[in-house]
Amino acid sequence: MKKITFFLFLFASALVNAQSFTLKGKVVDTNNAYLPGATILVKETKQGTSSDFEGNFRFNLEKGTYTVQVSFIGYKTVSEKVSITENSQIKFLLVPDSTVLEEVLVAAVRVSTAVPVSFSNLSKKEIATRNLGQDIPILLNYLPSVVSSSDAGAGVGYSYMSVRGSNGERINVTVNGIPYNDPESHGTFWVNLSDFASSTENLQLQRGVGTSTNGSGAFGASLNILTDAASNDAFAEISNSFGSFNTRKHTVKFSTGKINKHIEIAGRLSNIYSDGYVDRAFADLKSYYLQGSYTDENTLIKAVTFGGKEKTYQAWNGLTASELEEDRRQNPYTYDNETDNYEQNHYQLHWNERLNAQWSTNLALNYTKGAGYFEQFKEGEDAVDFNNLIADGSDVIVRRWLDNDFYVVNLNANYKTDNLNFISGISYSDYSGDHYGEVIWGSDLSEGVNIRDRYYFSDAKKTDLSVFAKATFDITEKLIGYLDVQGRFVNYQTQGITNDIVPINIDANFKFFNPKFGFTYKINENSSLYTSFAVANREPNRNDFENGVATPETLNDYELGWRFKSDNVKLTINSYFMDYKNQLVLTGALNDVGAPIRATSGSSYRLGTEIDADITISDKFSIRPNATFSANKNRDFFITKDGNATPQSLGNTDLSFSPDVIVGNIFTYMPAKNVQLSLLSKYVGSQFMSNFSSEVSTNDVLDSYFTSDLNLVYTLKTNNIFKSVVFTALVTNLFDAEYVDRGYYFTFDDDYSNPGTVTTVDGAGYYPQATRNFLLGATFRF
Repeated sequence: MKKITFFLFLFASALVNAQSFTLKGKVVDTNNAYLPGATILVKETKQGTSSDFEGNFRFNLEKGTYTVQVSFIGYKTVSEKVSITENSQIKFLLVPDSTVLEEVLVAAVRVSTAVPVSFSNLSKKEIATRNLGQDIPILLNYLPSVVSSSDAGAGVGYSYMSVRGSNGERINVTVNGIPYNDPESHGTFWVNLSDFASSTENLQLQRGVGTSTNGSGAFGASLNILTDAASNDAFAEISNSFGSFNTRKHTVKFSTGKINKHIEIAGRLSNIYSDGYVDRAFADLKSYYLQGSYTDENTLIKAVTFGGKEKTYQAWNGLTASELEEDRRQNPYTYDNETDNYEQNHYQLHWNERLNAQWSTNLALNYTKGAGYFEQFKEGEDAVDFNNLIADGSDVIVRRWLDNDFYVVNLNANYKTDNLNFISGISYSDYSGDHYGEVIWGSDLSEGVNIRDRYYFSDAKKTDLSVFAKATFDITEKLIGYLDVQGRFVNYQTQGITNDIVPINIDANFKFFNPKFGFTYKINENSSLYTSFAVANREPNRNDFENGVATPETLNDYELGWRFKSDNVKLTINSYFMDYKNQLVLTGALNDVGAPIRATSGSSYRLGTEIDADITISDKFSIRPNATFSANKNRDFFITKDGNATPQSLGNTDLSFSPDVIVGNIFTYMPAKNVQLSLLSKYVGSQFMSNFSSEVSTNDVLDSYFTSDLNLVYTLKTNNIFKSVVFTALVTNLFDAEYVDRGYYFTFDDDYSNPGTVTTVDGAGYYPQATRNFLLGATFRF
């Protein structure tokens, strides 16, 4: 009997000790305001979650003692020991860190889960795991709805990204709230931001119209980047990586830490080189970043300068189908110096002031200077094409220059209480740019012509003024409202002749009103629904004007989504309907400098659903799957074929470069605290390179492809010379797929203002991407 009693006692004790208790908590700031989206981690079990709209969180834990760590961007991370013997409650009070003022740099263009916008955040830590020299679009490849590519095939040099089928000319990019897109082309030239990931604190990619931003309007997505926050502690860091195609990256970083608790100076120097997967498609990239900051409890004054110089061998012409079959690594260019050479430097000054617990302001000034050229050899040219500086049939080498200056002033004010977050601002930019071409050699120059005489010239000036006000506010305890209005006023002028020796004289004014509104409904502490409607208007770019298109385009964007989070699962399902009027669609063709040619499609739409999840299986395993399923259509698309007078209807055709299926996943295994192994996979469905849906030719299809990358990170803590050493390995295209992720299609039609005029003769070009390749890196931190 005593034995039975003893075993019953042991069994009862085991049940008590194994019993699960609930730990509830709340995260607030020093003003007792809720902090939604704070990250809470139980270190012993590696369970993680985030706080809800009212700062609440909960865990189910067995009896024991645990370390609970709470972190939130802009606040000092805190940890507290908690003894669990019963259901418990705890409250975390977070104290603002100086970096909270850094977040004001991007507060005007960013959103949180309280705003009904589809978005993804990427932290410095997440970026660092794969930062071995590849460009930012390649690092973002595994986010929902993103497709990335590069000319040279290895992710270094000229690289590109699209979101929901919208290419880089339709993705608004800001750096610390300053517009980065080129004002004339609307494009983002990532080659001029080499190794910028090494100076990025965090970034946010908003899909769709998103919130009001500075610069050219977002017609597919907006990407805002926050550069390095001031470091409290001094450090030095050396990073080196090497890999396939003679790719190498060398980076040196430093920070003085806070001197007298207020002043910090930090910087970075980088050099990246790669021969490229494509023959001779080398990239030689040099860049720098330097910042000086002063911070106290309520003030941040920060001066930032960054820039770089690039030299890349041309690979933008791609390969024909037969060339691709013959040798997918060949490059049709043969002239030794067929190179692009460009230098760009940015100077920013930011002054953030927290006036009191509710009000803060931000003033930002920017000056960007860019200048450069690409050199090209042409054989047997006509005199008229070079303004008669050469004789007919002459060979010629030319340099085509762009020399520009860009000034920006941003002023924002933010009022924030428990129930209201109101931001208003004004942004003004002034751009001037000279376009000209020089003849630097000719086999038969005309009489009186000197080397470096210009055969074309045009100057351009663009001003852009935008005023916005946006608010997120509590309507009821469960319902949050969102309202955002923006007025944008643009003037674009240019005079002279183009490189085609055609006059270009433009003086165009645009006035846009871009309203947005929506609601977020909190179902319970784990899930919420949101919906929004947004309008965006956008002016044509320079190439559009050259091709006879002067009509602005309009987008009505409808979004509906559901967010769910628990201790182990974060899930967002978002559906969108993007309804376009006069959308400037890619015709599939390129102009003579590799820029995509666009034309007005009339009426078109993008309809899709995005699924994005982050699932913690255990303290060692996690998966982050995402998928986009969409239909992207031109309505009632017509063509005029072979000069026939009667247009032929093709019905609803597919929008070019818009795959219907995009699926990604990141599987992460952490066998120990200092080891992380990730398998990253991406599937992109087939896509058309024209808007004809193969009704004219079958040459306009890009096949679907599937790729996987393997990423290993090992952190070694030392007590000697280095604070830490981080070893990183990346195997890209693990299964050695031969694939093409980008191309172009053309019909030998000079009337680009009419996309439906075609001939029976067509062609296509393809950009092959690298087969299996690798990068190995080591970062030493002092």
